Amino acid sequence: MPPSVQAGAMTHAIFRVARLHRMLAAQLLRRVGLHPGQELVMMQLWDLGPQRQADLVRLLGSDAATMTRTIRRLEHAGFVRRSPSTTDKRVTIVEPTTASLALRRQVEEVWAELESSVADSLTPDQQAEVIDVLSRIEHSLVHATTTGSP
Repeated sequence: MPPSVQAGAMTHAIFRVARLHRMLAAQLLRRVGLHPGQELVMMQLWDLGPQRQADLVRLLGSDAATMTRTIRRLEHAGFVRRSPSTTDKRVTIVEPTTASLALRRQVEEVWAELESSVADSLTPDQQAEVIDVLSRIEHSLVHATTTGSP
């Protein structure tokens, strides 16, 4: 480890793992014509049904501009449809299309392959421990981002 990152050894490890994880996810998702993050939008729509675009922003911890671009690309690919709300014309409703149903199986296979790449060398107990530690790290980071202090 370079001396300059020794003070943040855990942060450096998280950065390296997150970068590699995203690279592998991008490779796998490319097979089905998606970019990282687009599958998360689709999963929410498949699981929860049509959603307000603003709710997708909140559910996925995104920002409005990124979500708008993501939805636009998914719509262009034929996987989602946007329409104005029947009760509030300022609200956009996003829903999965029938064409996205075949994509669902492919995305589930990609996620299973990604999970296998991540977890196959770990025992079930180690997998549970990693999930627990990552949840605690996430909680600490959420706290730091909302309060401005660790």
